[in-house]
Amino acid sequence: QPVDDLMPSDEKAVAEDTNMPDLSKHNNWMSKCLTPAIYSKLKDRKTPSGYTLDKCIQTGVDNPGHPFIMTVGLVAGDEESYSTFSELFDPVISGRHGGYPANAKHTTDLDASRLRGGDNLDPKYNFVLSSRVRTGRSLRGLALPPWCTRGERRTVEKLAVEALSKLGDELKGKYYPLSKMTEAEQDQLIQDHFLFDKPVSPLLTSAGMARDWPDARGIWHNDAKNFLVWVNEEDHLRLISMETGGNMKAVFERFCKGVQEVETILKQQGCSYMWNEHLGYILTCPSNLGTGLRGGVHVKLPLLSNDKRFNSILESLRLQKRGTGGVDTASSDGTFDISNLDRLGSSEVEQVQCVVDGVELLVQMEKKLMANEEIDSLIPPAK
Repeated sequence: QPVDDLMPSDEKAVAEDTNMPDLSKHNNWMSKCLTPAIYSKLKDRKTPSGYTLDKCIQTGVDNPGHPFIMTVGLVAGDEESYSTFSELFDPVISGRHGGYPANAKHTTDLDASRLRGGDNLDPKYNFVLSSRVRTGRSLRGLALPPWCTRGERRTVEKLAVEALSKLGDELKGKYYPLSKMTEAEQDQLIQDHFLFDKPVSPLLTSAGMARDWPDARGIWHNDAKNFLVWVNEEDHLRLISMETGGNMKAVFERFCKGVQEVETILKQQGCSYMWNEHLGYILTCPSNLGTGLRGGVHVKLPLLSNDKRFNSILESLRLQKRGTGGVDTASSDGTFDISNLDRLGSSEVEQVQCVVDGVELLVQMEKKLMANEEIDSLIPPAK
């Protein structure tokens, strides 16, 4: 009797499934978690809007790995993706976020008054060049950028522009649709480091986020150019507060005020954000679930960054580093974009506090090294 005939029916179906992707050379969270049995179980499911497992994993199939970061390799096409394909999303989320149980509850806290310190991270030596806090938001009832229709994308833009136009005082500003920008406006936004361009990263293009570019995409910023909203890039909305120097407290206060005022206006328009107690704010990539927040500073650490313990120090502080030009760039002078590693399971205040405390410690270490002193006593224990 053939061996195949002795196999349980579900295992036999998996063995005969010629559509299962070859992930033998892949190194992303999706490839680590997608077994043939899970693929066979989920491959025929669809969300109410029609999103499938194969659409979720396509970016991870096309992009086996990344030289600098452990990518997720998985996106959601709509809010229901996270529940429809939970057998895959749950282990990926847990792996990416350092262990997050399927019954865990997320904490949201946008009360900036709870932040301790952070108003002057580096008053004397100017190691801290700039400070930024950003997050994403998704509008409930509309598909996410990898899967939305043109009409849904245009609806997001319409609702966003209507809400942003009602902001006043220090948040009052202007919207610039990418399709209607003048050369002068483009040049100015590029000079201000505001302009996002058509996605060229295969991680984004494989997920379908560049369709119909630049239709219904745009950038809004306030008059002071320190509060910014991207519309229909990787997420429906990306909200960013930033300024030069090391006053992370002021940046976070503006961030919390702006995010909450935009939400209040959207609610008045009948909109709500995708959010639940387990995953927090729902965004396209599982790496941004929870707060969706990345609080970062551009900080110059030429001596500490050459210490062989630098990466382990950052890991102990729950921080991550990137080049100042983005994740794919390196630093030639010891200047890095240092930000919080965690997104899920802790609040916005806790994550920004982690950056404030961590950067203050990194600057202390750099000063000691400048004075030819040891930093052993300052190195935190591994977590």
